[in-house]
Amino acid sequence: MRRTYAIAGLLSVLILAAGFSWLVKPPQTEISNGIITANLYLPDHENGYYRASRFDWSGVISSLEYKGHNYFGQWFDNYDPMTNDAIMGPVEDFSPLGYDDAEEGGVFVKIGIGALKKIKEEKYRFSHTYELVNGGEWKVKTHKNRVEFQHELIDADGYAYQYAKIVELVKDKPLLEIRHKLKNTGKKAIKTSVYNHNFFVIDQELTGPNIETNFPYDIQLDNSEDKKVVNFDSLGIVSDRTISFSRYFKKGENVYTSGIMGFRDLPEDYQFSVINTKTGAGVKIKGDKALEKIVYWANPRTYCPEPYIRFELAPGESVAWKYDYRFFNVDEE
Repeated sequence: MRRTYAIAGLLSVLILAAGFSWLVKPPQTEISNGIITANLYLPDHENGYYRASRFDWSGVISSLEYKGHNYFGQWFDNYDPMTNDAIMGPVEDFSPLGYDDAEEGGVFVKIGIGALKKIKEEKYRFSHTYELVNGGEWKVKTHKNRVEFQHELIDADGYAYQYAKIVELVKDKPLLEIRHKLKNTGKKAIKTSVYNHNFFVIDQELTGPNIETNFPYDIQLDNSEDKKVVNFDSLGIVSDRTISFSRYFKKGENVYTSGIMGFRDLPEDYQFSVINTKTGAGVKIKGDKALEKIVYWANPRTYCPEPYIRFELAPGESVAWKYDYRFFNVDEE
């Protein structure tokens, strides 16, 4: 009988130990400029909210409130820190470095994540969570109205970098700035594209007739063979300068296109706005680099214009870029 109690006690300890990481709250912080209040999850190798291998771990905004409106939030059904898209806010994804050259069991690099182990497969899959071999070093400084992130990867098969991101609510303005700097400190060139997925969930409005994405120029869809267009004929409406929707999405439905055309090769064309016409809450996004392309994806709970920019950095070179998010009510415009 004593032996049975001892075994049961040991099993209880093991079960608690195995599940303990799920009980620890992920590190997070709140920032405010008196006009906007935002909550951010912070990168952490052990207990971070997001620990998968698709998105940059810094700048995960779980909520952002302006004049009673909330712009971000959970849009997915099931949460797991190791799931590729269990993430919120204006988060970024860099295309992998060195994937094609790496052998099975070797490493490739994702900026803002680190060095990942390559497995046997035909091509890179963003939906797969790769094993993190070298996560580099994160340094985070929190302030009243901003968070400063620094991520350094020393050496991963010749790749190395210093990456900095500042997420700041600008004083006395309804404005969020996301500023970046990337320096190539390795032996190999860094050639990558980065896009912001912009997982908007404005006032919890579901994807449908009350959501509009507007551009300052006329847009069209490229339907050529090398572009993928899904369900825009039945759900999406592209009219002049606006993307909207004919009805609310049913469970499992989505739209996608990688072929939005109309922008010029100029930094001033990196701009668009997303509006919930039902509540009047809107946000205007501007970048300071020329666009490589624009992807648009939406499912029943989130709507995502995804602007891409591209960098090529020789060893020793640096680049800086930023995005502005200006929040507004339609009746203020």
